[in-house]
Amino acid sequence: MKVLITGITGSGGSYLAEYLLTKDNVEVIGTSRWHSTATRSNVKNIQDKVEILSCDLCDFSRLYRILKKYKPDAIFHLASLANVRDSFDNPLTVYNNNINITLNLLEGVRILKEESGYNPKIQICSTSEVYGNVKSENIPITEKCPLSPVNPYASSKLAQDNLGYVYYKSFGLNVIRTRMFTYLNPRRSDLFATAFTRQVIDIEKGNLDVLKHGNLDSIRTIVDIRDAMSSYWYALTKGVQGKVYNIGGEHTLTVGEFLDMLKAEATCEIKSEQCPSLLRPVDVTLQIPDCSEFKKDTGWRPVYSLQDSISFFIENVRKNYGQSN
Repeated sequence: MKVLITGITGSGGSYLAEYLLTKDNVEVIGTSRWHSTATRSNVKNIQDKVEILSCDLCDFSRLYRILKKYKPDAIFHLASLANVRDSFDNPLTVYNNNINITLNLLEGVRILKEESGYNPKIQICSTSEVYGNVKSENIPITEKCPLSPVNPYASSKLAQDNLGYVYYKSFGLNVIRTRMFTYLNPRRSDLFATAFTRQVIDIEKGNLDVLKHGNLDSIRTIVDIRDAMSSYWYALTKGVQGKVYNIGGEHTLTVGEFLDMLKAEATCEIKSEQCPSLLRPVDVTLQIPDCSEFKKDTGWRPVYSLQDSISFFIENVRKNYGQSN
């Protein structure tokens, strides 16, 4: 199977590539913008095992040529501008990018389908942020929960999500959509867990006095990055075309409880305080998924315990942060 990952050098795309390389008879190619903020260091351990193609997905002609030349059997669409806090400051950039890259990908496949019958499996990787602030009576969140995004990033992801359904329904593309809940990703520095851990490291080294944080009351269900990437493979190979699936972990805690666990792992006392600039204008505070539909259709289950996930996460944030510094 020839697999294309959009945004392969990103934090999620690089982990997905590593996971796919453990499968027999899977060839991995990926796109990366030449001016991307993602770092090639994410794929340094596998760069001789994958083919990375320079492509800004906003450039339809370049993307179309890649699709026509390589004709991947499966496409994982992970590329997006994904910083929620920054999306409040740059909504036009986030919205234009995330919608256009998705529309270009789907339209490129649609044209090739009409020309030659080419119709790969496509997974649109969406987010639980599309549900917005969910009422307590809708907890745990099922796929039928009302969609009400409250930030520009989430709105752009809902548009991606919906485009996937439109191209499945109207043009017969083999699209599966997934809505991922909170995961621990050591390679992504703009998530609360990584930001906390990097500050803990700085305090341990004497480079910082106090850890700054935003809202600690938000409730999250956490899944390991390795489980998250395996779930994408299960979705693509075992999921039902046209459906949308919630994907998440089985460990529920507040952001504050996660911070306390990090403090317990530190080599010195960690003082912390709230920083107003880290508070979102609107925060998504209750993220507990019902993943029963996904598990029923695919047989996927998370395999890593919360402690295993946190240990792996801290170890790799320490390693990555040390290298970047």
